Amino acid sequence: MKIISIIVAIADNLAIGKDNQLLWHIPEDLKRFKALTTGHTLVMGKRTFESLPIRPLPKRRSIVITDVSGEQIPGCDMAYTIDEAIAKMDEGRENFIIGGGMVYRQFMPLAHKLYLTLVHKDFEADTFYPAIDFNEWVEVEREFVDAKESLGFDYSYVTYSRKS
Repeated sequence: MKIISIIVAIADNLAIGKDNQLLWHIPEDLKRFKALTTGHTLVMGKRTFESLPIRPLPKRRSIVITDVSGEQIPGCDMAYTIDEAIAKMDEGRENFIIGGGMVYRQFMPLAHKLYLTLVHKDFEADTFYPAIDFNEWVEVEREFVDAKESLGFDYSYVTYSRKS
């Protein structure tokens, strides 16, 4: 079985990005992202890949989805459809969907787990996460981080598993 997990930081207004960049810099969240995803396969769109500070991210396998037929990116496995990306995922291990907006939208119905960083503030953005039907999910973990002083907003780490 291909285990599909989504990892994303989302503002109160579902904003996730603007001009192909993150909307905030939360060092602890980046450390959490690295800890959760190291040693696993990451699945992302080409624009998300291009936004990464280091390409490809070390100690992780990258599957990059593009609609440019035959396009190759050194150090990455390429997929030209969602189905092809799924076929290339690791069997029996977590595969992390890391963006962007269109990729999240397409994988939401297929995801088994959501690792959310809920940023408790609205942001101006051009990319948004799709609405989540929380009736389909069970919360398995939550940690509130009071970071107003350093960041100007608080945030929470929340993990959900899809109801069977």
